[in-house]
Amino acid sequence: MEKELGRSTYILQDEEGKGRVQIAEDVVAVIAGMAATEVKGVSAMAGNITNEIMSKAGRKNLSKGVKVSISKNRVKVSLAIMMEYGYNIPGTCSKVQDKVKTAIENMTGLTVTDIDIRIASVDMQKEKRS
Repeated sequence: MEKELGRSTYILQDEEGKGRVQIAEDVVAVIAGMAATEVKGVSAMAGNITNEIMSKAGRKNLSKGVKVSISKNRVKVSLAIMMEYGYNIPGTCSKVQDKVKTAIENMTGLTVTDIDIRIASVDMQKEKRS
């Protein structure tokens, strides 16, 4: 009897004799969020109020500020980021799009078709966060 997949799970590989490889949209969201925050000029991911409350309560949400939609081997990503003051917004966003696309495609084999970015705020602090 075949197990029915949830809406947020996608089959990456299904080969007879080997088995099935599945990935949750949340995992792709974590990959996207981590890749985005590795770009110089991105201060953090921006989330909604629920994510903010959960992170203050000690539960870190690595997919904060990321929405992912997977359909027929294609991925659409929407990111909300906080920029550091002084960085060029279009240039930094282009680097984020490249980094996120490369990370998702290399790690999952899926094709990224869209990466939409929303600048949620600008971090005005001069000192580096540790």
